[in-house]
Amino acid sequence: MMSKDETKIRRAFKEKNWNAIKTSDSWQIFKIMSEFVEGFEKMSKIGPCVSVFGSARTKSDNKYYQQADEIGYLLTQKGYGVITGGGPGIMEAANKGAMRGDGKSVGLNIELPFEQSHNEFIDNDKILNFDYFFVRKVMFVKYAQGFIVLPGGVGTLDELFEAITLIQTGKIGKFPIVLVGKSYWKGLIGWIKATMLAEEKNISPEDFDLFNIVETPEEAVEIIEEFYRKYTLKPNF
Repeated sequence: MMSKDETKIRRAFKEKNWNAIKTSDSWQIFKIMSEFVEGFEKMSKIGPCVSVFGSARTKSDNKYYQQADEIGYLLTQKGYGVITGGGPGIMEAANKGAMRGDGKSVGLNIELPFEQSHNEFIDNDKILNFDYFFVRKVMFVKYAQGFIVLPGGVGTLDELFEAITLIQTGKIGKFPIVLVGKSYWKGLIGWIKATMLAEEKNISPEDFDLFNIVETPEEAVEIIEEFYRKYTLKPNF
């Protein structure tokens, strides 16, 4: 019996007639459009927000969970709503902090085979569910005035580097990106400096101006605040 992965691979190589292609792709386009429309309609009404990223696996007794909670709280005290991926771990903590601060708590949940149900700290009218990662990522960027990134895995890195790439290539205006946890990020940043920059020259020294690395929730929120003392709040697209 073939596994699900094997079935998908075989299906990808199977020839389709024009009618099958047209029917399948057309309905997929409508589904994608519907996710964009729903996302734009709901998110456009929320106001200035900061997206907070990090691992779904982080437990409540972890220091980064507690920092995410405090970041969510502090952001709401500065007038920002909090956007997360809607799941457990760091996402839950940031939503929890936002709710504790009586601020707007937004969750952009993704439908996955084995996970994830949204956490309980999201405002009932601000839960959005997505099938497509790329639609979800547009919402994170379009409606955020900044990114705060705590320790996470591959998904967190995906969201981080997408934002850096969009700013680096001029596809969106610059906004603050803050990494929290110097000890966690130092290995990655060290490799980027030593290999990507110094050895291979695949990036420019100026690219390091696109993000900040801090240690505390207070420092993270202060960078967001300091940036917008000079600029008018506005969407990035």
